[in-house]
Amino acid sequence: MEYSPPPLFKQGPSALARLVFFVVLALVLLISDARFKTLEIVRGVLGAGLYPLQRAALVPRDIFMGAADLAVTSATLRNENAKLRAKDLQLSQQANTAASLNAENAHLRALLQLSQRLTTQSLPAEIQYDTRDPFTQKVVIGRGAQQGIQNGSPVVDEDGVIGQVTRVFPLQAEVTLLTDKDQAVPVEILRTGLRSVIYGTPKGDTLDLRFVPISADVQSGDELVTSGLDGVYPPGLPVAKVVRVDKQADTAFAHVVSLPVAAVRGARQVLVLHVQNDAPPRPADAPDAATVAKEAKAKKGAKAADGKGAAEKSATKPGDRSAADKATAEKPAAKATEKAPAKAAADKKSEKPAADRKAEKPAAAKSAKPQAEPGAQP
Repeated sequence: MEYSPPPLFKQGPSALARLVFFVVLALVLLISDARFKTLEIVRGVLGAGLYPLQRAALVPRDIFMGAADLAVTSATLRNENAKLRAKDLQLSQQANTAASLNAENAHLRALLQLSQRLTTQSLPAEIQYDTRDPFTQKVVIGRGAQQGIQNGSPVVDEDGVIGQVTRVFPLQAEVTLLTDKDQAVPVEILRTGLRSVIYGTPKGDTLDLRFVPISADVQSGDELVTSGLDGVYPPGLPVAKVVRVDKQADTAFAHVVSLPVAAVRGARQVLVLHVQNDAPPRPADAPDAATVAKEAKAKKGAKAADGKGAAEKSATKPGDRSAADKATAEKPAAKATEKAPAKAAADKKSEKPAADRKAEKPAAAKSAKPQAEPGAQP
């Protein structure tokens, strides 16, 4: 009779061998699925088979959520309805007030013959992609020169200012965002009317309100809107909100940090505004006092030089007249000498040396001088 151990005590492969086998099998399956996608079909079949089980497991949660929704009482609904009615009444009152103020404003402008505010035209556009330069805050929109986009036009969304068009192509345009370090927007504080200029920062997350005196009334939470003084941005567009004001004694200006109101990086659809500025051109700048003084000194120097030249001309006139008289006196003597026979002149020239000829010239001039005196002017 053959002896065999009971089934409970039968031994198969060792535990270490099993562990190594399954670890190697798992690694092979992972590598093959990651490299060659061999288990996609198996995964799809298992997912389709397990979907009914997943829905069945989620049934208790759906029942609980439905019961919680049905547990809303009629009192809560009445309270919400009352709040909505009160808000509707408040908004209707504000709308009526705005309509009356608009009519009054139009009447006052007509009475004072003031021009209306700038007319603004808008063109919708969609942001396509960001620029490749990581150090600038710029995006590209799908509108260009053929659609009427102009360089320098402001870009806004439903919340406020996004940026400004800085480069225009035929079918696209480049927009510099509000948070770019080279972008500047003239703004004013809505509460006090203080005007300043807001700039982007190198990090691109906050805005810096510069040139604010340390004694200015600026508080955290103040709203900043466009002032409209530059003729590019229409007045009253929301730009940012003040979050921190740092006033230091060693500086003349306060450090005001603000955050943009609009989602500058999260916007997808924007509006490109085309502002028509009907303001008259800026008059020519008046010359400085130093320039005026230099021009006056130059004119005085020119006049003095002209007077000096006239005096010199008047001083040289008598000398010129005496020289002319001498020339007219010498002409008759020269004619008289020319009338003498050529032979005599040749004999005289041959007999007399050059020194005698030089002596004859002053004698002739002296003999001719008395003849010119009666005609000379005193």
